[in-house]
Amino acid sequence: MATNPAPAEHLLPVSYADVQAAAMRIKGAVVRTPTLHSKTLSELTGARVFVKFENLQFTAAYKERGALNTLLQLDEAARAKGVIAASAGNHAQGLAYHGNRLGVPVTIVMPRLTPTVKVMQTESHGATVILEGETFDAAYEYARQLEGERDLTFVHPFDDPRIIAGQGTVALEMLEDVPELDTLVVPIGGGGLISGMATVARAQSREIQVIGVQAELYPSMYNRLRGTHMACGGDTLAEGIAVKQPGGLTAQVVEALVDDIVLVGERRLEEAVSLLLQIEKTVAEGAGAAGLAALLAFREKFRGRTIGIVICGGNIDTRLLANVLLRDLARSGRLARLRIRLQDRPGALFQVARIFDQERVNILELSHQRIFTNLPAKGLSLDVECETRDRAHLDRLLAALRQDNYEVNLVELA
Repeated sequence: MATNPAPAEHLLPVSYADVQAAAMRIKGAVVRTPTLHSKTLSELTGARVFVKFENLQFTAAYKERGALNTLLQLDEAARAKGVIAASAGNHAQGLAYHGNRLGVPVTIVMPRLTPTVKVMQTESHGATVILEGETFDAAYEYARQLEGERDLTFVHPFDDPRIIAGQGTVALEMLEDVPELDTLVVPIGGGGLISGMATVARAQSREIQVIGVQAELYPSMYNRLRGTHMACGGDTLAEGIAVKQPGGLTAQVVEALVDDIVLVGERRLEEAVSLLLQIEKTVAEGAGAAGLAALLAFREKFRGRTIGIVICGGNIDTRLLANVLLRDLARSGRLARLRIRLQDRPGALFQVARIFDQERVNILELSHQRIFTNLPAKGLSLDVECETRDRAHLDRLLAALRQDNYEVNLVELA
């Protein structure tokens, strides 16, 4: 990664001039999203934090920028024949939306197991969706096959100079709005966004640090640049950056221009999604919250710096978002599940409920277990889901129960 001055621009696939040209090309056709100071996130992290709200794009993600920049550079013959891509996420929607707007036919190949809502969203933007293969790799291979058979133009989600230049316009706008930024913290999946943003940062007359963020479960670019061999796989909240194989062009740019890459765990990603909703009143998908997750996980690294983070997308399933918010409430002590051992006799439930009443704790749900338990036959396991004000309030409830000689355990989250 970048330890020496940046190489000459002609040695890299994208130049600062390319990003500037992309900005002129797409101007007025994508939302110029705001970059706003967050007083609360700044106090929470110890840095001066500015947030770029790319989740306010029409398709709720920055991917529109690169997709549009690519479409606008196709000749008339290529536009008439149409484009094809393999994607089950934001790239598909960005390409479909702007293709439809420009009259360019768009075909998207998705894995067969893609959630119906994603298929419908992409089709709603006018694209033809083909479901093929059980994995993204299989869908990708089929898309490349159709590219040749139908003489379509393949639009790669990240490993294309036109895509990289389009994504770099995010940094142009951030630095226009907040010239004093000294650090950019950017999610990395395939590397298109950070490659474009790093190209802009390195072209400035002063030093701006560029730090990449990957999910711990998918450290693909981290592995490639550090020579490590950590496994890539698993169910991550940050599915938008769950890329097993980074791009060749993007890896070249990241190695030359990016200062460091950090890895964040699922718990920090969940916390970041929840905080952005609570504090900024904005919905971020897991990948979109990765920058904030890094600030939370590495406070000392970023303390005192003037930092720009990008909410690169806001497309998250509502049920998943609800789960994230409830899990965050549980970790903060505002929701809890207690497992209490009782004697199976009349009035036992009343007596324990009396303590909840005394401590002003709201009971949400009760569950008895008499049969499938390792307690004696006259024993009873009671699970109580309850709502408290905060961790201190929960601790007072636990202390009151134990003072009355109840055996009680808190059911913890992973």
